[in-house]
Amino acid sequence: MANSLVDIVKGKRVLYIATKNMDYLRLQQEIDIIREYAADVTVIGSTHKGYGRRIMKAVWDIWHIDKDDFDVVFVGFLPQTIVPFFHSLFKDKTLIVDFFISLYDTLVFDRKKFGENSLRAKIVKWYDDRTIKKADHIIVDTKADAKYFAKIHNAPMEKMEVLYLKADTSIYYPMEVKRPEELKDKYIVLYFGSILPLQGVEVILECASMMEDINDIYFIMIGPINDDTYKKYSHLKNIEFINWLSQEELAQHIAMADLCLSGHFNKDIDKARRTIAGKTYIYRAMEKPVVLGENAANRELFNENMEGVYFVEMGSPVALRDKILKVYRGCRP
Repeated sequence: MANSLVDIVKGKRVLYIATKNMDYLRLQQEIDIIREYAADVTVIGSTHKGYGRRIMKAVWDIWHIDKDDFDVVFVGFLPQTIVPFFHSLFKDKTLIVDFFISLYDTLVFDRKKFGENSLRAKIVKWYDDRTIKKADHIIVDTKADAKYFAKIHNAPMEKMEVLYLKADTSIYYPMEVKRPEELKDKYIVLYFGSILPLQGVEVILECASMMEDINDIYFIMIGPINDDTYKKYSHLKNIEFINWLSQEELAQHIAMADLCLSGHFNKDIDKARRTIAGKTYIYRAMEKPVVLGENAANRELFNENMEGVYFVEMGSPVALRDKILKVYRGCRP
C-alpha cells in the first residue's frame, strides 16, 4: 500500500463529510485521527435525527463551501450517497472514502431486499462501483471485507486500508455493578444487538431453549426482537428480553454479565464471516469473556490463546450450548 490515512492527511487541510449522526463512533474515530495529524479540519455534518435531513444539510454545505480551502476530502460512512453525485466538485482533491458497507451486498445478500439480478440490485451496485472508482483511498473494516470488495467491486487492494472499530471507553470500561437480588446467584450470558439477519440471533434463542432446565444459567437479550420471534421464545424462564437501553444502561448490564455473546452466528450470510461485530470491541473494552463466531474476520484480531476469547461454529445452537457450558463449568468454583 503506497500511503496510509495518516500519510495522506498529515499537514493537509481536510474536509470531512458525514451523513451519519455525528455521535456515531466510527465517524468520531476517523475525525480524531484526522485532527491529530492534519493541519486543519472542517467537518460537514448534522445532528438531525432523520437521515434525509442530514443528507440535505450535507448537500447544501458541499455546494456552498469554498473548495479551494481543502487539499483532501474524506467522505465517511455510506459515501455512496455523496461521491457518485459530487466527485467532480473535488476532482483536484485527494478523495478518501470509508467503504464500511457495500449497498449491493447489504441489500441483496444480507437483508435480501432485492433479487440478485434485479434492476434495483444493478443500480445499488453501480453506486458502490462508482464510489470505489472515484476514490483515491478506501477505508475498510476488515481484511476479509477488503478481499471481498476487490472481488465484487474491483476495488484495488493497494487503495484499501483496514481501520478496525473501537469502543467508546468513556462509556464502556471495566466496572463493578450490583446485581438485582433475583440474579445474584445466576451465571449471566448476555447478548445485545440490532437483531439484523447476519447476527444469527435465533441461534442464541434456540441455544437458550435447549438450556432451559439448567437453573444456574440465565440469558439476557437486549435488542428489538420482532413480535413473532418473541412469542416463540417468550415462554422461556431462563431468558430476559430488553428492547432498548441507553449506552450507559447497556454498559451496566454488560458489567453484570459473566459471559458475552458476540458472533456473528449466522452461517448462511457471507457478510457474517467478513465482519467483526462492533459489540466485540465493547465487550473486550469492558474485559468481559466473549464468544466469537469461527470466521476469518474474527481471526484477524483474536485467537483462543487470548484470555476470555472463545470461538464457536457458526449456525449451530448445539455448538453454542456446548461452548457456554464448557466456559461455565470452567469458571464455577
